Amino acid sequence: MALRRPPRLRLCARLPDFVLLLLFRGCLIGAVNLKSSNRTPVVQEFESVELSCIITDSQTSDPRIEWKKIQDDQTTYVFFDNKIQGDLAGRAEILGKTSLKIWNVTRRDSALYRCEVVARNDRKEIDEIVIELTVQVKPVTPVCRVPKAVPVGKMATLYCQESEGHPRPHYSWYRNDVPLPTDSRANPRFRNSSFHLNSETGTLVFTAVHKDDSGQYYCIASNDAGSARCEEQEMEVYDLNIGGIIGGVLVVLAVLALITLGICCAYRRGYFINNKQDGESYKNPGKPDGVNYIRTDEEGDFRHKSSFVI
Repeated sequence: MALRRPPRLRLCARLPDFVLLLLFRGCLIGAVNLKSSNRTPVVQEFESVELSCIITDSQTSDPRIEWKKIQDDQTTYVFFDNKIQGDLAGRAEILGKTSLKIWNVTRRDSALYRCEVVARNDRKEIDEIVIELTVQVKPVTPVCRVPKAVPVGKMATLYCQESEGHPRPHYSWYRNDVPLPTDSRANPRFRNSSFHLNSETGTLVFTAVHKDDSGQYYCIASNDAGSARCEEQEMEVYDLNIGGIIGGVLVVLAVLALITLGICCAYRRGYFINNKQDGESYKNPGKPDGVNYIRTDEEGDFRHKSSFVI
């Protein structure tokens, strides 16, 4: 038969846990402690937000409160020496004893904020809490670029870019008000198309366009704060006229042949030869028919004497 342990021994076994609990509660008495109702607040730009920092335990009636902003590996004061500091001056205040309220927040206010409390009369004098503030910015109208005309079988790239939204927006493309998937092969509806959409960069690439790819295209940029779209732009996909291209080449070749033939004929007829007189022709000009030039000794010049040739 199994022996039962006396109740006194069972009570003694529990005494260490009870003593530890008392010791733990005793350590908390007189220690400053902080909490927050929301450690990751999210707010849209130009709205107001409260950064919650609440003292739950403290024996100090007038603790020292400080708020610091941590952004890009730099730490700056937000509330120090009972005054709002830095770029929040004039649009922030302390609520209650420790919470911080910011009006008209901007995207530059997205950062880590650290609430620090120093209670000199407490056993644990210092406590702090970090709050991450995210300011969302609605996208503006994106800039879209769509080629106007593309021949069948050629590659085409459509661009969509937006630079104001925060967090960075995702992009989606529409053709004739129908949303396009990220990969045409993933949807049987687009089996005649061959394209890929990068939702991070907003680039829509057709590896080889088809006639069915003609239509009105527009892009939408969206994030948690909202969305914006660009105006519709038409892309036309046309067939290449091979016969017309060959005919045009033959016409150009025929024109070139005619020009070459004309130049050769003109050269043979002497149109490109310069008829220049040499020095001898100026010294001994030709004599007109029926005229003789005779030089006499008395006059020392030329006289001419007409003679008629019968």
